[in-house]
Amino acid sequence: MDFGLKDRVALVAAASRGIGYAAARELAREGARVFLCSRDEVQASEAAAKIHDETGVQITGLRADVTDNADVARFVDEVFEHAGTIDICVTNAGGPPATTFADTDMEMFRHAFEQNALSAIRLAKLVLPGMREQKWGRIINITSVSVKQPIEGLLLSNTVRTGLTGWAKTVSNEVAADGVTVNNVAPGYTLTERQNELAEVRAKAAGESKQEIIDSWALQTPMRRMASAEEIAAAVAFLASERASYITGVTLQVDGGWVRGLF
Repeated sequence: MDFGLKDRVALVAAASRGIGYAAARELAREGARVFLCSRDEVQASEAAAKIHDETGVQITGLRADVTDNADVARFVDEVFEHAGTIDICVTNAGGPPATTFADTDMEMFRHAFEQNALSAIRLAKLVLPGMREQKWGRIINITSVSVKQPIEGLLLSNTVRTGLTGWAKTVSNEVAADGVTVNNVAPGYTLTERQNELAEVRAKAAGESKQEIIDSWALQTPMRRMASAEEIAAAVAFLASERASYITGVTLQVDGGWVRGLF
């Protein structure tokens, strides 16, 4: 299936590892010209070089902290300077720590909102005008299945990512007539470094091993396994494609059936 992404310009945030990296690589495999960022310049450059070596596609890694206004503006400006346009914007950021309401202070809420809502909104604010002008664009937010079914112990993710989902649905309607789609990909339990960190926190609290926690997550899923980052990236590439031109305002869960609701 031709996704129609050859020579499209894609910006992928927080993509030196994990799902962000997998998304950047998948878009490059489809022929997109990819610009990725990370807070660590060396890691961004290494990720870009690795994807280029595998795909042969032009890919650039730049340093940018998605919670910093100046960093993000510079990142977007550099993409425009080198490519002249941005067709696809994949927003992504590391998740907030596991916590409960009793253990969460207001500063933790502020930081989570900055990291997992404003980081995406900030990027969209910068790229949407150009997308609307060229009458084509894709914004894809990597969120979590917690927006469909809250996850126990992930108070901050349950709260903040749900707010981003409401924002995305509202904005998708505002820009749809201009040929721009806004969608969310909601991963379930996925084998990434972030998930390993959460497993360690849960294991310590429960007095179990990290592997026992990981196995328990896998057993919660009808497929009896966790996702790979590549499986999440495939959904990102599809929503970025020409084939998804009539899909907007949706939250696509990629969770192996973990969410029990109908919608």
